[in-house]
Amino acid sequence: MKLFFSLLIVSTIFAAGSVQSAWAQGGRALREAERISGDRFTVALRTPRGARIYAVSRPNAAMLSAIDRGLTDLFAVARRNGYSRLLNYSDYTVFIAKPDRQKNADGNYSPDIAVGAGQYAGTDYDKGGYIYAAGMVISNSPAAFLIAGHRGDLSRVANIVRFEGEHLVLYHNDRRRYSQTADHSRGGGHPILQ
Repeated sequence: MKLFFSLLIVSTIFAAGSVQSAWAQGGRALREAERISGDRFTVALRTPRGARIYAVSRPNAAMLSAIDRGLTDLFAVARRNGYSRLLNYSDYTVFIAKPDRQKNADGNYSPDIAVGAGQYAGTDYDKGGYIYAAGMVISNSPAAFLIAGHRGDLSRVANIVRFEGEHLVLYHNDRRRYSQTADHSRGGGHPILQ
């Protein structure tokens, strides 16, 4: 399976019990996604299986199905590893941003998001103060991540969703393993869960 690079950026958002605080947390995740991507997410909908989607433009049915497929794959591998938390489609929020590029340096189709290099400064990922990320976690609770919109190669979307979800499943089920794999700047990639 091809490895994808992803970036983990976690906001300090904590779980709370009330509906009002859940909406407030979702609002913080939305603001963080907009801050990171520079986009405005004006479309809100759900995938056929119930994951929340916020997007710059309305994703087509194939894109939504690819997101569900990625989550389905994530849940299967998480169960194989003995994990039980965060295994419902409705647990996840996916922000679909406008891609900052369509092709990578090799000319291959690779819609990705440019973000500040941060802890990746000086590594092979650093492209002059920024990096290109296939996806990134923006909040552990609520479980939310950001990906770029795709027009083709929707198997890539399913993989990115599964791989970003790996960080979230580990955060909620295995903090030791999460700590070891949360940041790719020291090496390592996806898939984390086999």
